[in-house]
Amino acid sequence: MITGTGIDLVDITRFERTMARTPRLMQRLFAPSERELKLASLAARYAAKEALIKALGGSDGVHWTEIEIGSEESGRPYFRLAGTTADAVEHRGITALHLTMSHDSGLATAFVIAERVDEGSAR
Repeated sequence: MITGTGIDLVDITRFERTMARTPRLMQRLFAPSERELKLASLAARYAAKEALIKALGGSDGVHWTEIEIGSEESGRPYFRLAGTTADAVEHRGITALHLTMSHDSGLATAFVIAERVDEGSAR
């Protein structure tokens, strides 16, 4: 059963100006493995983290650097959650997160579906 959805859109040029104006945001928003990526990829990851918070219904217990976006060999993105963020997702009963991201023409976007399998439900 879908328990939440979230979408976010980021203007890459505006994101780049914000990151240049406030360099400490890099450490506050991104896991160490993400910090070396190009700005368009970082903007998409920022959108993914915002979309996740929307899908969860709020940011209680969620910490930006505990949300990391990885990629399967195929390029399909997925969340790696740690610490209190992983606990918050589990506490909400979410058993699966689905993520898609894209960036083009100066915009980055992400869409997240949060899902839970209810006991006794057929799949």
